[in-house]
Order: sequence, then structure tokens, then C-alpha cells
Amino acid sequence: MCLILFAHQAHRNYPLILAANRDEAYARPAAPAAFWDDHPQIYGGRDLEKGGTWLGLTRCGRMAAVTNYRNRNAGRTAPLSRGALVSGFLTSDSDTETYLERVKAQGGQYNGFILIAGDLEALYWLSNRGPGVARIPPGVHGLSNHLLNTPWPKIKRSKQAMEALLLSIEEMPDNAHPSSPTLLPGGEGRFAAQMDCHPFMQNSISAGEAELAAKLFELLSDRSEAPDDELPDTGVGLQRERELSPIFINGDRYGTRASTVMLVDKDGDVLYIERGFGAGGKPLGEVATRFRLENLTSSTMPGDQAAVRA
Repeated sequence: MCLILFAHQAHRNYPLILAANRDEAYARPAAPAAFWDDHPQIYGGRDLEKGGTWLGLTRCGRMAAVTNYRNRNAGRTAPLSRGALVSGFLTSDSDTETYLERVKAQGGQYNGFILIAGDLEALYWLSNRGPGVARIPPGVHGLSNHLLNTPWPKIKRSKQAMEALLLSIEEMPDNAHPSSPTLLPGGEGRFAAQMDCHPFMQNSISAGEAELAAKLFELLSDRSEAPDDELPDTGVGLQRERELSPIFINGDRYGTRASTVMLVDKDGDVLYIERGFGAGGKPLGEVATRFRLENLTSSTMPGDQAAVRA
């Protein structure tokens, strides 16, 4: 991941709203978001080279995401994959602080990282280039390739946009489901969801949710470069700083591979939408899934319903 924007306990209807872009070499193989065959409690994309993930959520509400820490030494090879930090937390029975303290002790075995982990009640972050384990307060937060809330142009711009968006949806009606499927713009392609094949999904995205998700995807699609005088100096050179400054990176060999919007409401209902991209920002399609967190689910609630675009 190279941008993780999230509102934690900042909206009355949604304890967690997350919008994220994963930036990676296009040649690195990855699977789109799904429940994992070997760990069915985990939902998220998967790195097919090392087996970990950049962002994931479990059925019981554990969530984690990771970005790399960018500096001139970022190309060195450490023995362990940073994606394993996310999958390790999602498969662990340890509480968040215990897990992160264990990771902190092993931090030298990874290239630079920033890890977010926790659940709906409490989120924490840790970097092996930072001060240690810290709890994240309620509010809107942004993470790129430096420490949490470092005021890089893309972080400042995206946080301001999300804060304004939260204000605009404060009066969004609860569970105002449309009578027909609400499809989001821009999701066409080989993974496009056939919601008419999934009766629950037909009416499971409210007009308010669709509007919120569409605005978050619009935020994630911003390809504008930051002015030179606002760019950080991470040791990669001015031209590379320019290329990496947009929220959505549009490169030939490296760029935004996936844009993800995740909404978790006060009842524990999860709406997870991921859009895939290829070289030059070419859209590859979308997966959209809805399920309910188990620790908040009554026996009368419907089971998982997913729509995967074919």
C-alpha cells in the first residue's frame, strides 16, 4: 500500500471508513480480494509471490494494513516479507499490542514498514523507523510511505477531502436501500460484479453507501502531481518524487494496482469494494463483497453474500 486513508470512530454510522491505494510493480503477481482458501476467516487481496497481503479483514473484525517506508536504502533486501506482518496479525490469537510488541522486537528483519492493526474498538500503528507501538485516536488519519499522518501533499489533500466528505454525509439516512441494484461508476471489467445474480447484493448497497463509495473512489483516482516546493526529500531524486506524489500513480512498470473502499457500519456490516488496475492505470475490473462480522452477528442475520465480477 502507498496510501491508506481512514476515518476511525469519526462517523455516527460507521466506526471504520477506509480508502486505500496499493502501489506495486505491475509484474508482481497478486490475487484480487476474496476469502482465502487456506484461512477462510480472512478477506483481502493476496501477494502471490510471498503469500502475504497489504490489507485484510477477518470475519471477527481484526483488521491490518501495511505500507513500505520510503528512503534511499529502500532497495535493500531483508529476510522477511512485510506482507507477512498483515497476514500474521489476521491469523494470530494475540491481542494487538502483544502482537505489535513482538513485531517491534523483530523489526530489523524487515525492510522499512508502517503497520496498522486492530479492530473496530482500537487501532494501533507501528513502524520499524518510528518510536514504537502507539494507539491511534479517533478521527481521520492518513498513511503513505512515511510515519502516520506525515504531512506529505497527498496525505494533506486526501485527509481534507475525507473530512469534508464526512461532514457532507452526516445526515445520510440509515439503511436506505434502493429498490434496484446500485452499481458504482468505473467498475466495469473482467471482475465486474453481476449483482443481478446475487439477490441479497441487489438491495444491499444503499443510495447513501453508493454515493459515499463513489466519492471515495473519486478521491483515490486523483492523478495530479504535487508542486515541487511541497515534495518530500526521501532520497530518490526529484523526478521520482514527482512521479510518486499523486494519490493514484500512473506508471508503465510501477503504479497503483488496486483501489479499495471498505465501509464497516455500526451493526458490523462490511462493504468491501476493490478495483484492479494494470500498466498505465488501465482498469481491470472490480470485486464487491458484503458480509457481517461474526462477533456482532445474531443468528437471524443472513450469511455472507458476495458478488464477484467475471
